Amino acid sequence: MKISFTTLGCPAWDLDTICTKGREYGYDGVDFRGLLGEIDITKLPAFTSGVAETRRKLERAGLQVSCIASSIKLCEPDKQQANMEEAKRTIAVARNLGCTNVRVFGGGDLTKLDRAQLAEIGRAGMESILALDGAEIIHWLFETHDNWIKSRDCRLLLDRIANPAFGALWDMGHPPRVGGESPQETYAAIGPRVGYTHVKDALYDPKNKLAMADGWRYVAPGTGQLPLAEAIALLKLHGYKGWLVFEHEKRWHPELPEPKEIFPLFVRWARPLIA
Repeated sequence: MKISFTTLGCPAWDLDTICTKGREYGYDGVDFRGLLGEIDITKLPAFTSGVAETRRKLERAGLQVSCIASSIKLCEPDKQQANMEEAKRTIAVARNLGCTNVRVFGGGDLTKLDRAQLAEIGRAGMESILALDGAEIIHWLFETHDNWIKSRDCRLLLDRIANPAFGALWDMGHPPRVGGESPQETYAAIGPRVGYTHVKDALYDPKNKLAMADGWRYVAPGTGQLPLAEAIALLKLHGYKGWLVFEHEKRWHPELPEPKEIFPLFVRWARPLIA
């Protein structure tokens, strides 16, 4: 396994700082979910007209682009055109960066449609994306997120699309914290389709002022209550060779520790687990 960090964790860092610190802290890659003030990197000159220089900077730092984290929401009917436009932009950027992974969401409104109906919308949307030029050389990774946290729900969409270019992104925090699943349950349902991971730890601490609405608060990896080491051990047991990505959500939670404090901690915690 290789380790990466998402730019959600360093929203104030420019590209040069990302390269310098990523290398200094011992990461193998970077997952782009925004850069500075823009969440969609496909709209930035550094990833369009200036993408060749961006790639050179990353390569000089010894960093691969592990993933481009898109905002595509497959199961939302009113977003299908926007999804296609973002997918086209993302394919071009991914190809120029040498990146083979793109994250997508499920989304959808469960007050209007049930999950099976949403999964049908997602199937049609993903098949349209897969028909785009260059799409099948990319691994489109459907995250255990929003309405699709429980693995049995994820299967509704995964089972509809057998194309190996479509797979699962296992966010190791969501299924146990929100879905009440053990790593064994999640892996049994979606394990063979897992092509990417997100890792973050949390502690149930409802009286703490930093707790989220559900009573949980994010903490340093290995110091919380989530079965992260257990999930990583399962992946290792089954021969997973992909990315382990530290999803430090400082962009959404400014109160979280600064990247200079928490990013090195993740490396020290994760390396022994994947050795």
